[in-house]
Amino acid sequence: MSPGLDDVVVAETTLSHVDGAAGELILRGRRMEDVAGRIPFEDVVVDLWSGFTKEPVTSIRDQLAAASLQAMKVVHQLAPLAPNLEVIEWMRACLDALPINNSTSEPVAILAAMPVFLANGFRAKQGMTLVSPNPQHSFAESILAMLHDASPGSHEVESLDRYLVTICDHGLNASTFTARVIASTQSDMRSAISGAIGALKGPLHGGAPGPVLDMIEAIGKPDKADAWIAKELAAGRRLMGFGHRVYRVRDPRADILKEGLAKMASHSDKIIHAMAIEKAALKALKKHKPDRTLDTNVEFYTAILLDSIGIDRSLFTPLFAVGRTAGWTAHVMEQTASNKLIRPQSLYVGPTPA
Repeated sequence: MSPGLDDVVVAETTLSHVDGAAGELILRGRRMEDVAGRIPFEDVVVDLWSGFTKEPVTSIRDQLAAASLQAMKVVHQLAPLAPNLEVIEWMRACLDALPINNSTSEPVAILAAMPVFLANGFRAKQGMTLVSPNPQHSFAESILAMLHDASPGSHEVESLDRYLVTICDHGLNASTFTARVIASTQSDMRSAISGAIGALKGPLHGGAPGPVLDMIEAIGKPDKADAWIAKELAAGRRLMGFGHRVYRVRDPRADILKEGLAKMASHSDKIIHAMAIEKAALKALKKHKPDRTLDTNVEFYTAILLDSIGIDRSLFTPLFAVGRTAGWTAHVMEQTASNKLIRPQSLYVGPTPA
């Protein structure tokens, strides 16, 4: 038995590979650092879906734009519920209500709807007017434009696109596994993605980027980092943004996002501040747990990058869901293409009959 299914292989995939020992993430045969920041999110989606969709995905940008307008119908219907729900819960409710007709493929309809639900769920919760997507915008540009009801700058769009690509797929993580389990029952794709969102909502999977900012703000000036970190570690508390279930070295996605931040000159002070805290944290962790490698993970620079482009910290996990939907839908299609019901066994350790 392997608690948590550590090192248990339950599926073959052509989508992505995580090498925790080498600190490498491969997406469809290419290292992630050769993809993120170099290939637009829409083109990465085409690559992920290639071979699985029934129709060509060469015009994916136009397809996503058209489908995003259809998602607004659900937004208007369910907007009254938004103030009483977390944004990610409202997104899931909208997804369950999303009409998918024969003219739009299921993965296109689902992926296109997610940014619309994210932005308008946040706006409705804040009592702001709803904003429809602009079909002329790219995927990343549309998210920012709807959130802020204003045209975003090119650096902000490029940074968000880099982020969406960086987190679009990552092996058989908890939410992706959930999606594949549901797909293996021959349920519909919408149900599989809804289940994946539920798994991502758990703080052990998708909930750490926000607390990274809380930590940085609590530390304040970098010269206070050593004392604050030492106190946290002595109390047995985690340092947010460090350590990973799979990676035993530095998470390669951290440096991809750090590279994106370096291109945003207007936020140079914030980046220098974060790097000083990162250095202090790594030094303290090495001393506190010399037998374990606890390095920077994707969440540390995710928090700083998203904050720098004006994303509210309450949206960090919902935004992660938007980007990861590209991978979730690809895994559902891959599972469906050569399906077998995923049905593991459990080891009974309870009492036996007398």
